[in-house]
Amino acid sequence: MHYRKFLVLLTCLICFLFPHASHGGEVLYQYSIIGALMAGVYDGQLTAGELKKQGNLGLGTFNALDGEMVVIDGKVYQVTVDGKVIQAPDNAKIPFAAVTFFTPKIIIPLKKAMNFAELTQLIDKALPTKNLMYALKIEGRFSRVKARSVPRQTRPYPPLAQAVEQQKIFVLTDVEGAMVGFRCPSYLKGVNVPGYHFHFLTRDRQAGGHVLDCSLVNLTVQVDPTCRLSLTLPEEPDFFRVNLEKDTHGDPKKLMNAH
Repeated sequence: MHYRKFLVLLTCLICFLFPHASHGGEVLYQYSIIGALMAGVYDGQLTAGELKKQGNLGLGTFNALDGEMVVIDGKVYQVTVDGKVIQAPDNAKIPFAAVTFFTPKIIIPLKKAMNFAELTQLIDKALPTKNLMYALKIEGRFSRVKARSVPRQTRPYPPLAQAVEQQKIFVLTDVEGAMVGFRCPSYLKGVNVPGYHFHFLTRDRQAGGHVLDCSLVNLTVQVDPTCRLSLTLPEEPDFFRVNLEKDTHGDPKKLMNAH
């Protein structure tokens, strides 16, 4: 109990001392909102080159929903529907992404084998509060990662729930790599995915995708509490026209974990 109170005080102190830090993980930069992506707004004007100026770790997707994005070590990778990984060119355009300059401040050891549900429960117990945003990185050897990617869509774009029905699932076993992503509070529903959202990339940068499940042991979770959200909305006709006043496209948390 005393340790938990200490973590709360430490996190608040970090946010107080560095409220305007552009590096160090205190700012989560986001382009567009998850509600727009779920509604089928799959085109944006943000480029991968511009995104890298806002953070060195994160996730997202590419125009036309062309695969999964993994941002790690300051590089932007694209996992295509066939499972191949390419480094995205700086002029690649993006409809949705979230990144931060990652500086871990909380370390959580994983000493026993666990699956995705057990992993998130363990992290939840270690966090000082559920009311902040957290950037996360889990790096090492994974006994199993179940990941997906989605195919490039054509106009008229379907809602994300329909596009995900075309997903391709990859089961990676005994691989080294990193899961990167975010835990967002439930009050951000419609802006970002409530709860946990991870993408995975192997160490050799040959495979990855959106994480659906995993098995892991003897790794550590690196956590960066994020106190500020910087949101840029697309100046796109699709975004201007879409109806975001009603939640008609499903629960983003459930959709992101659709098997």
